[in-house]
Amino acid sequence: MKPEQRVAAIRSALEAAFAPLSLDVIDDSHRHAGHAGARDGRGHFRVALVSAAFEGMGALARHRAVYAALGELMATDIHALSIDARTPGQA
Repeated sequence: MKPEQRVAAIRSALEAAFAPLSLDVIDDSHRHAGHAGARDGRGHFRVALVSAAFEGMGALARHRAVYAALGELMATDIHALSIDARTPGQA
């Protein structure tokens, strides 16, 4: 999958799962060229999202929910993922 397709797939999965008020997906793969985890072609990404779906969840539960929403992408396209998941009151 091309980098722009990966970003679109990540965005689509997170939008479907969380209906976020805001969502940023940043491909940082270029910053990890030569890194052992980049050799298999999977990418490094940062996501920042604000969603009411995170209300009542602790940080670990939010991260698990994001990983679950990304599903197979975690195994096929994402090597590393930085997550900033907030509720509207934390934005």
